Amino acid sequence: MSNAELMTAGKPSLLGQRTCASLVIIVVALARPNLFGLLWSMETQLTWYGQSAFKIVTPSGYVLLIDPWLTNPVNDRGKDEIAGLNHVDLVLVTHGHSDHVGNAVEIGKRTRAKLVATFDLSAAIVSALGYPSELADVETTGHMGGTLTLLGGDIAVTFVPAWHGSGVSKEETAPAVYAGTPAGLVIAIRGGPTIYHSGDTDLFSDMALVSRFHKIDVMLVCIGDHFTMGPLRAAEAVKLVHPREVIPMHYGTFPVLTGTPEAFERELKKRKVKADLRVMKIGETITLPRSENALG
Repeated sequence: MSNAELMTAGKPSLLGQRTCASLVIIVVALARPNLFGLLWSMETQLTWYGQSAFKIVTPSGYVLLIDPWLTNPVNDRGKDEIAGLNHVDLVLVTHGHSDHVGNAVEIGKRTRAKLVATFDLSAAIVSALGYPSELADVETTGHMGGTLTLLGGDIAVTFVPAWHGSGVSKEETAPAVYAGTPAGLVIAIRGGPTIYHSGDTDLFSDMALVSRFHKIDVMLVCIGDHFTMGPLRAAEAVKLVHPREVIPMHYGTFPVLTGTPEAFERELKKRKVKADLRVMKIGETITLPRSENALG
């Protein structure tokens, strides 16, 4: 036997080593769903359920729900969507109104998702609506201007102002429980984009400060009018924030919400806003590219 043969005797081939390594990665990924999601997607997925309700799946496979009123009038599959939520990591709520708290408590109890909200809102959802208190601790509770680093650093959530109201009611006829100041959410995702969910709000000049501290890739902005800003003022808000992409929300759920994406697009063009307008359909899932300034 030659020296070369002696040196390689009893050692697996390079092909064998690679096969073993691949099998180890697959086994570990299957054991850790978040890693499995990372291997398969590597991109952020965004689903719109109507009104202000969204699902985000991060490149690492974490699942976030924002203002999760999945059973709203324009989402025919709301109950099925809730039944299919086998895993949710975080439920984020901007303010206390029922069209934003939505199905949060039901989802939290089923999936054991932690509640992300401002201090007063979190306390109200726990005390008045019954969200499990152990899922609403200081780790996921903050306040205006504060940033929460969550899920092992995969997510950073910053609470920013919104001009609106906030009160939690267990029943439509029951008196509202104080739920603090409404908020917008800036969500930075490791390996993904930074998303600004405006919550319910009017236009205000300090929106310009959001982009001073965060490069916003995607702005989810209310355009419905009546209870929030309409297309004209929403377009001005986008101009202040100057995101890469803008997605309208909180319109068409009820007849009184008269703002439309078409009117919003006209107002954006009048102001020569450079953000790309992306209008989503109810239940649609889209892919969001990684930000140049992605977290991590």
